[in-house]
Amino acid sequence: MVSTPNITTAESLLPLLGTAHSPFLLDVREPDEFADWVIPGAVNIPLGQLEARLAEVPSDRGIVVICAKGARAHSGAAMLAVRGITASVMDGGMSAWATTYDSVEVTLAAATVIQLRRRGKGCLSYLIGAGTAAAVIDPSTDIDRYTSLASHHGFRITHVFDTHLHADHVSGGRALAEATGATLVLNPADTFHYPYTPLTDGLSVELEHNVHLTVEAVSAPGHTQGSTVYRLGDAALFTGDTLFLESVGRPDLADQAEEFAHALYATLHTRILTLADDILIFPAHWGDAVPVTFGELVTARLGDLRPVLPALAYSEEDFVNWALTHVKDRPPNYIEIVKFNAGMSTLSAEEISEMELGPNRCAIA
Repeated sequence: MVSTPNITTAESLLPLLGTAHSPFLLDVREPDEFADWVIPGAVNIPLGQLEARLAEVPSDRGIVVICAKGARAHSGAAMLAVRGITASVMDGGMSAWATTYDSVEVTLAAATVIQLRRRGKGCLSYLIGAGTAAAVIDPSTDIDRYTSLASHHGFRITHVFDTHLHADHVSGGRALAEATGATLVLNPADTFHYPYTPLTDGLSVELEHNVHLTVEAVSAPGHTQGSTVYRLGDAALFTGDTLFLESVGRPDLADQAEEFAHALYATLHTRILTLADDILIFPAHWGDAVPVTFGELVTARLGDLRPVLPALAYSEEDFVNWALTHVKDRPPNYIEIVKFNAGMSTLSAEEISEMELGPNRCAIA
C-alpha cells in the first residue's frame, strides 16, 4: 500500500529557493504549461514520461512534485513512492504559487517601507508607514496581507495608490480602500468607473506630522496614459511599470504604441533620469532576468541601472524603434483584466482571479 505523500506549502519553499537546501522541484505538467509559467529552478518531467525518466530524479535531495492544482502531482508522488522514492506534493500547485507572498522591510527617509512580493506573479507592492499612518502602493487582491502588516506595525492605512490601470493582474486598491476607509487615489488620465480621489501632479501626502516624509506623485505617461511615479523624499522612487530593474514598461497595451513610446521616452528623460544616482528604484514587477532572494529587497540604485539598461541611453528615435520592435506577447486575458480593474467587468472576483494566473508581461523584452 502506497502511503499518502507529505504536503508542502509554497510559502514554506520560499526561504529554500536558490540555496543549497533547495529541494528538487519536479514539475509534472506538460511542456507547454511549463514553458509559459514556472517556479525558478524547477525541472520539467511530464507525468506521462516520469516512469521512463526516473534516472533524472536525484536520490540525494528532497523532492517536491508540482502541477497546476495538485492532482497530477499526487499521481507523480505515488509513482515515485512505488519505487521507494519519497516525495512531497506542493499543496495547490501553481494556483497556490500565484498567491504566495513574502516581504522585506527597510527604513528609508524616516519611513518603514515594506516590499510585498507576490512570487508566482512577479508583482511588487509596498506598505509605507511613519508614525501611525501608512500608504499602500499597487496592492494585490489579498488585502489581508496589507491590513495584517499595518496592524503589526501600529499603522492605520490612510491612502491607497495604484501606479496605473493594471493589465496583467487584478488590483486590490479599491477593495483595500473600502476595507480600511483609506482614500483611494488614482490618476484620472486612466479611466476608472468607481469613486476615487483624482490624482494631481505634485500631490504630496504627509504620513507623520512635522516629519518631512511625503509620498509625492509625479505624472509619468508612457506605459499607460495615467502611469504615475511616487517618490519618498530623496530616498526612493516607486516606478510602477514605467521603469523596471531589467527594462522599461511596454507602451503597446492601449493600441497607441508609437504615441505612448514617445511619451515613455519623455517621462524617463524628464522625470526619472534627472534624479540623483543614489535614489532607489522600486518597480511594480520583476521578470525572469531579476534574481529574487528571500529576505533581500528587489531594488537598485538609479545610478546602477543607467549603464546596464541600454534603452536609457538611446536617442528618442532609436528608443521608439526599439520599443515597437521588442514588445513580446501581451498578457493573457489582459482586456478582461483591464475592464475589471476599471470597474467595467461583469465577471466575479473568482472568475477574474482564474484568468490572471501566469507570469507578468509588462516589460519590453
